[in-house]
Amino acid sequence: MDLEGAGRRPGAPRDEVDRIVEAWRRERPDLDVSPLEVLSRVSRLARHLDLARRAAFAEHGLEAWAFDVLSALRRAGAPYQLTPGRLVTSTLVTSGTMTNRVDRLLALGLVERHPAPGDRRGVLVRLTPAGAQRVDSAMADLLDRERALLARLAPEQRTALADVLRALTSGFDDPRTSDPAEP
Repeated sequence: MDLEGAGRRPGAPRDEVDRIVEAWRRERPDLDVSPLEVLSRVSRLARHLDLARRAAFAEHGLEAWAFDVLSALRRAGAPYQLTPGRLVTSTLVTSGTMTNRVDRLLALGLVERHPAPGDRRGVLVRLTPAGAQRVDSAMADLLDRERALLARLAPEQRTALADVLRALTSGFDDPRTSDPAEP
């Protein structure tokens, strides 16, 4: 059996992952290297996505962590505020890290702290108008860059890919900690 190109449809374009897989199949025919055909491409795509996201955020004076916090607040809806605990859950960082991040965003004028009604010790982190403008413009830029990454795919291919990736990743999502409104 010819294993070269075993995971490729006839006529499909070749890429670097095909060459890597073929080399492993040649050198280690005893191994099933088929996971590389999917996950190496996902890894390479993740690198391109990370570069696009960093560029979009930098264009708006943000780092990825800042965008995560600001976008969590923006997705919360008016009045665009959350407790620090909810921000911790949404961004998957420790409470100490979140305190530091909120302090830094506060210094930039992108968020405010307000007392939580009915909880004398509680606090709410609220997006400022400047923070809302910054996250909105960064999000629009990010979506333009992400659309460019997907431009080679027809709309039905994007839908099919989203469905396949959802099936793959759904087992990793913990409903107690995942945020259905990401990013």
